[in-house]
Parts: sequence; structure tokens; C-alpha cells
Amino acid sequence: MRDPGTVTCCTSLPPPPSLPAVPAQGHARPQQGNLSALPLWEFVLEGFRGGVEVQALLFAVFLALYVVTVLGNVTMIVVTTLDARLHSPMYFFLRNLSLLDLCYSSTIAPNTLATFLSSSKAISFAGCATQLFFFSFLGTTEAFLLAVMAYDRLVAICSPLQYPVTMCPVTCARLVLAAYCGGCLNSIVETSLTFQLPFCSSNRIDHFFCDVPPLLRLACANTALNELVMFGLCGFIIVGTTLVVLVSYGYIAVTILKMRSASGRHKLFSTCGSHLTAVSLFYGTVFVMYGQPGAVESMEQGKVVSVFYTLVIPMLNPLIYSLRNKDVKDALRRLGHSHAEDSVP
Repeated sequence: MRDPGTVTCCTSLPPPPSLPAVPAQGHARPQQGNLSALPLWEFVLEGFRGGVEVQALLFAVFLALYVVTVLGNVTMIVVTTLDARLHSPMYFFLRNLSLLDLCYSSTIAPNTLATFLSSSKAISFAGCATQLFFFSFLGTTEAFLLAVMAYDRLVAICSPLQYPVTMCPVTCARLVLAAYCGGCLNSIVETSLTFQLPFCSSNRIDHFFCDVPPLLRLACANTALNELVMFGLCGFIIVGTTLVVLVSYGYIAVTILKMRSASGRHKLFSTCGSHLTAVSLFYGTVFVMYGQPGAVESMEQGKVVSVFYTLVIPMLNPLIYSLRNKDVKDALRRLGHSHAEDSVP
């Protein structure tokens, strides 16, 4: 018979409280109200959609564009460096433009070509940040340099007697340095603001390289400030440099129309037309991508536009300046004849 003073354990003891699950070592524990459950060590560049055939075709197209870009810009750098007749401020700026285009494409194209052949398409967190920094740095510097080149043409055509003094080598070097400093400052701001965000919704970038708009789509924090800063900085750079170009070429057009020599007008229009073509292509595509509200949402359009300003325009710039520039074509002929004479035993 059971002792009434005896209390059975199965009826008197409450069930043990459930213990919280201990997260596995090496993973961040999710916090309530925060979606950043795992730290991201790498991203995946989704690039362009399509099967193996489409990827192979894109690889061939990108490779061809990049090879022509490298050959064209290296040729312009070599020609403007070796030919003493091209040691003028205009060709000093043109040489720097070719160097920027060469580095600009090299920041994007090699990694993109590798992703076409890779099954993982992965890029490290540090690699993505580095690519974004140099992409923004070189692209912004090119925008400033194009404005500097417009100012150079303004002084050369409207004040030819003061041109050697105004655009002396020291002034040219300072203008180029200022363009690089402006590009570096913008890149630091854009890269630091972007990569301080928590990326948690996904690690798959809907682009073929690391850029601000697709990265903002992966953030699980409020990106209003980032979008405002991007729109403000890009708008300021595009509007400011475009105004410099428009005002410069406004004065240039008036000066050219007052000239009596038809051959002189034709030569100046040809030289200025090359620069205006390069400026229109670059500023137009950059404005479509970064200079309008809502650009972050149009990723499919952004991919196509990005191909133009990362590969097509750097490829076209040396062709524009060489095919429409008599001095460059003459320099190419002189270098060709000199090389042929040196090769004859």
C-alpha cells in the first residue's frame, strides 16, 4: 500500500524548461528584427542569363571588345609618347584618357571573362569591394578629364597667344592630378557607404561586375541615404562637367564661326567633333545608369548600358581620336615607316 506522504516524481515535478538551441560554431546567431543571419564572405555574379551556348557567345564578344580596347589604347599611349610632334597639352590629356580607358576596362573585363567560364561565378567580398573602388575611381576621373580636355580646347582656340603660358606642363599636370583626386574622393565615399551596409537577403549580384545599384538591392537595411548620396554625387559630377563642356564648346563654336579660313574651320571642327563624340557617348550612358531616380531598379537595362561604358566606349575612344585626327594618323605613318626602315638589314 502506497504511503500517503510519499510523492511520486512523475506527478509532482514540472517538466524541465526547454533550453535554447546553441548555434553551430562559425555562424552568426540570428537576432530578432535583423535578417543578417550569416556573414558574407563572397558574392556570386549572376551576369547574363542563358545556357552554355549563350555564355560562350558572350565570352567571344567580350574578349573581342577587350582585345581591341587594349590594342587601341596601348597604341595611342605609345604613339603620343614616342612622337615628339605630339608632345602638346592636348595629346598629354589624350594619353591620360587612353591610360584611364585601359585600366577602366581591365578592372571589369578579365573578371567577367573568367565568370563566363566558371561554374561558381564567385567573387570574394574584398575582391568585390576592390573592383567597385577602382571602377568608380577610374570612371569618375574620366568624367573630370573630359571636362579638362574641353577647357584645354577652349584656351587653345579662343586664346591661342596665351595658350603656351596658360596650359604649361605644370598646369596640365595639376589639372590631371585634380581629376584623379576628385575620382578618388568620390570612390572612397561610394565604396565605404556601400560596404558598411549589412548584406543578408542574398549573396547573388544581378550584374556582371560589382556596382552600387545591384549591391544596394542585397542590403537588408534602409538604403535611402545611399541612393540619395549616389544620385547627388553622380548628378553633381555629371551636371558640373557637362556645363564645363557646353560652355567651353559654346565659346569655341562662336570663335570658329568667326574665322575666315574654311580649312581652319574644318580642322577645328574635326578635332572638336572627336572630343564631343567621346563626351556624348560617355556622359549619355553614365546618366542613364546613375543620373536619374529609379536607376537602381532597372538592372536588366543597367547590364546593357554598363557594357557600353565599360567596354564599348573605351574601345571607341582611340578609334575616334585616331581616325578623325590627322596628326595622329601622320604619327602612325611615321612610326610605321621608321619601324620598316629599322627592320631592313
